[in-house]
Amino acid sequence: MTAHRAVRRIAGLVAALTSLGALAAGGAAAQPPLPPGPAPVPALDLNRYLGDWNQLAAVPQPFNLDCARDTRAQYTLDPQGDVAVHNSCTTWSGGRNEIRGTAKVNDSVTGAQLHVGFPGVPGQDSLDGPTNYIVTALAPDYSWALVTDPSRLSGFVLARSAALDAPTWDRVKAAITAAGQTPCMYLSSPTTGGRSDITPLCLR
Repeated sequence: MTAHRAVRRIAGLVAALTSLGALAAGGAAAQPPLPPGPAPVPALDLNRYLGDWNQLAAVPQPFNLDCARDTRAQYTLDPQGDVAVHNSCTTWSGGRNEIRGTAKVNDSVTGAQLHVGFPGVPGQDSLDGPTNYIVTALAPDYSWALVTDPSRLSGFVLARSAALDAPTWDRVKAAITAAGQTPCMYLSSPTTGGRSDITPLCLR
């Protein structure tokens, strides 16, 4: 598959998922109302959460259509005590795409709700603002995490390793459902040493 066709295919999946979301919203009257937002984990140890993460699945977003594989996030403390964010990936042409930002903890009780801003990116350039990053599920050993936002329109499955075993994927999908989303919203992210396909998690 050429890079152009691959990007078009993913863009088509994004559109399809958006349509599914609209249909779900249309049927919301017959369903119990969702809570205001996904619940954060009870307590996040920021020092343990720092470090390198591989993105193994995500709800497709326009800004990551250029990422073909090896999408990663690196979190470190900056001099102000906030989190320096460095996101990177390999593009369809084999190049490298990266962006740097800052995350600030908005929830002093759990530490698991943050605002992430990226300077120079329209609509995301504020370093202070409402929560847009919720750690809603986390392995006891911090080996994987599920991240979403109050609207449930984004989602990321992050892991320290390049792959997860089948029982762990079952736990991840259960966490996605518990957050008020569906695994069908999430597409697997190709990772060197892990999966190479782009498939909805509900079909896995």
